[in-house]
Amino acid sequence: MKRLLAVLAGVCAAVLYAAVTLVSAQSAAAATLTEVTNFGSNPGNLRMHLYVPNGVQSNPAIVLAMHPCGGSGPGFYSSSEFASLADRYGFIVIYPSASKKSNCFDNWSDASKVRGGQTDPVSLMSMITYVENQYHGDPNRVFATGSSSGAMMTNAMLGLYPEVFKAGAAFMGVPFTCFPNEAAYSPGGNSAPCVGKTAQQWGDAVRNANPSYRGPWPRMQLWHGTNDNVVAYSELEEEIKQWTNVNGLSQTPTSTDTPQSGWSRRRYADSSGTVKVEAYTIQGAGHSLPSGGMAAVAIQFFGLTGTSQSPSQSPSQSPSQSPSQSPSQSPSQSPSQSPSVTPSDPQTGACRVSYRPNTWNNGFTADITVTNTGAAVNGWTVTWSWPGNQQVTNAWNATVTQSGTQVTARNVSYNAAIPAGGSTSFGFQGTYSGTNTAPARFTLNGTACANG
Repeated sequence: MKRLLAVLAGVCAAVLYAAVTLVSAQSAAAATLTEVTNFGSNPGNLRMHLYVPNGVQSNPAIVLAMHPCGGSGPGFYSSSEFASLADRYGFIVIYPSASKKSNCFDNWSDASKVRGGQTDPVSLMSMITYVENQYHGDPNRVFATGSSSGAMMTNAMLGLYPEVFKAGAAFMGVPFTCFPNEAAYSPGGNSAPCVGKTAQQWGDAVRNANPSYRGPWPRMQLWHGTNDNVVAYSELEEEIKQWTNVNGLSQTPTSTDTPQSGWSRRRYADSSGTVKVEAYTIQGAGHSLPSGGMAAVAIQFFGLTGTSQSPSQSPSQSPSQSPSQSPSQSPSQSPSQSPSVTPSDPQTGACRVSYRPNTWNNGFTADITVTNTGAAVNGWTVTWSWPGNQQVTNAWNATVTQSGTQVTARNVSYNAAIPAGGSTSFGFQGTYSGTNTAPARFTLNGTACANG
């Protein structure tokens, strides 16, 4: 009998321990989306949800992420990758919810076109101020992004408050002040109400909202699918006109390329080489952006990935930009951003590779930074083999091909050169089942690289 009691006691203790362990693991596993009330002046009657990752930086960047018509903040949280990217890079995401006209953000009223107008933009500014005060958010690293109605509001927020936002990424939007009134705004209609103005007229719309502003204007990244049947693809050109004119740039791109199949990118750089505007045309895409790793490209454009970037984030940034925009100047990065590859390869070669994945159920993105520790390289090929069944589906800043488990990444036109002591980075999205184990080693132009 005593033996039976002892066995039962042991079983109970094991079950209790397992339960406590499970609860502890779950509580530490991931941050959650939280609603914030009483965040400040709220004339737009918006709701605010906030995502603060467990590894948030001490002075985190702030990303305002806005949903399309008919959506909500929690819905955009669930359907986009911004929260998982926040887990990786330590920034905070604000997910507002609109309340007007099929849950669309107000881009049509007279109040939405002036600073301090008593509608949605003022509510959104209250949310940003709340995060700056409560979480020590970095006022020099505030960004806006959104889809459809949220993209329209991205254009508006950068136009109304250029001193607040360093950059924006608008997916399927229209220029600031596109809609003259509520009657002109028809969510779900296949119309192009905002074509025909000159670049000067679009630029004046932004300048007239800030007649006394003399500071640097935000950088803008623009996205649109050619088969969009809700917001016409032609609106992309109008947005390009507006933001190139505001930034004093030519309508002719300084570079064009194809970051991956079906994506065409036009870049507009200033005289120092800093890309102030870039526009993505997604061939065949409908009203369904962002998708396929686009959120990660936007976060990279913002300079929040903590790695050396393509020319838009190069050290040649103009003096008017805040130093915090440069990814190499982020001392407050969370320790969770350290390379996840262990130094299992004893060869040092003339290169070093860091591999940082962000994994979710059956999917992942990864950033790879290649540091050249040898002689200058002009044209590069990086290869690795998957230890599992990982499959690359798309990539940015490199042309990536895969045969079986073998993967090859080649430079694109603008990042072929890696000087001695310099680095370059690229990223991709992929799928897997089972375990997403990191590659054991990488090679640069056939030479094995150290991990780290």
